[in-house]
Amino acid sequence: MDILQHLMDGLLIAMQPYHLVLITFGGILGTIVGMLPGLGPATGVAVLLPLTFSMSPTAALITMAGVYYGAMFGGSRSSILINTPGDGAALAATFDGYPMAMNGKAESALAISAIASFIGGLISVVFLIALATPVAKFALKFGPAEYFLLMVAALAMTSSMAKGNMIKGFISTLFGLAVATVGIDAQSGISRFTFNILELQTGIDFLVVIIGLYAIGEVFKAFSDINSGKKIPQRKFGKIWITKEEWKKSWPAILRSTPLGFIVGALPGAGGTMASLMAYNNEKQLSKNPDDFGKGEIVGLAAPEAANNAASVGAFIPMLTLGIPGSGTTAIMMGALLMLGIQPGPLLFTQHPDVAWGLIASMIIGNFVLAIVNIPMAGLLVRVLSIPSKVLYPMVLGLAFVGTYAISNSVIDFYIMVMFGIIGFFMEKAKIPSAPMILAVIVGGTMEQSFRQATRISDGALSVFWGSPLAIALIAITVIFVGFPGIKKGFALLKSNK
Repeated sequence: MDILQHLMDGLLIAMQPYHLVLITFGGILGTIVGMLPGLGPATGVAVLLPLTFSMSPTAALITMAGVYYGAMFGGSRSSILINTPGDGAALAATFDGYPMAMNGKAESALAISAIASFIGGLISVVFLIALATPVAKFALKFGPAEYFLLMVAALAMTSSMAKGNMIKGFISTLFGLAVATVGIDAQSGISRFTFNILELQTGIDFLVVIIGLYAIGEVFKAFSDINSGKKIPQRKFGKIWITKEEWKKSWPAILRSTPLGFIVGALPGAGGTMASLMAYNNEKQLSKNPDDFGKGEIVGLAAPEAANNAASVGAFIPMLTLGIPGSGTTAIMMGALLMLGIQPGPLLFTQHPDVAWGLIASMIIGNFVLAIVNIPMAGLLVRVLSIPSKVLYPMVLGLAFVGTYAISNSVIDFYIMVMFGIIGFFMEKAKIPSAPMILAVIVGGTMEQSFRQATRISDGALSVFWGSPLAIALIAITVIFVGFPGIKKGFALLKSNK
């Protein structure tokens, strides 16, 4: 009953006219950002950050969340029409979505992607409502030692599950932790790694790092092929809907893929890409006609679309309840909340229930708004895909510079932002994932302070880090995730030898 009361209070907050406008604005912006190849939700939220500084925490979080799950709706548009995913989570939509468009079923493909995203998002919000309060209450049992181990576990998960390989994931993590140490040490007052630059004494703002890596990095990546021709998407459509037969084939896959996507999304570092690919492979294995997949099978589009939208909701669980971002995009949101004076974590639901429940309620409304936007207005929205890169990327660049200056009115942040843009470009070339670095930059300071608090409480005895069942469980999780790639390879070798 308490949860229902909180939800009703959240709906009253979310249904305020100002918040309804922000939900709609965030959703439409997210849909457009998701459609544009190379941008994705993290870039969209990073560019939007300066606008949130003048908002209340509830309004800021509602808007950024709208961009996030709106991008999950929109990412498949370019996958279906021009065989180019808007972001990694929309990759699986190219497998059957584009063949459907080539087979003259673009209308069905656009419709089922929106319907699957809507159902996946709505059901996963119910999961979020059911799990958020119990997880938050459980998180109150965490002391400094447990918080330190939780952050170690989150970094280990993000690094080991990163694209590429685990070593590159850990390199990214270590670099992020190094960036987090720049500035004056909070306990000793000693300057660290400032190179006698006065502006660095306050540290490197993680928002500048985020904008540099995602916005500037994307511009640098696009610069080399900015003159390359783009496939012109279909612009005229018939009725955007599906037949009864297509619905009968699709709904079981949607219901199977939604909880899978939610669970994978709640794992720090896993994200929508892994969720959508797992859902696609799962449906292919369950299908009586697996050879139809990749040739325009509607189930092969419905499953990953439900999973990636569910994953975007699942990513809020660790951020809201534990203060650990579940994805690169929620890491940016967490950074914005910290800038606004709100600390995500177990106390969020008791100290700031309007923020937590206002966000959850906004997701329910946002999914309905996005279903309305993405089905009747699909023909209009996809015209955005024809914006030339020569126009799009200068706009992104301009917004990045304006946003960076708005953070602290410091010109030196421009140099830091460009530097991280270059770093992001070379990380992409070397296939070093950026998500572990972003997570490490954000939690690095808190992680260090938790370690120091734990050792002070125990008078320097390291046994505090394995002195409780919760601490032992977190150590076990860390060891499992670090050893997972090796275990997986071992099983693969055993199979091949047989």
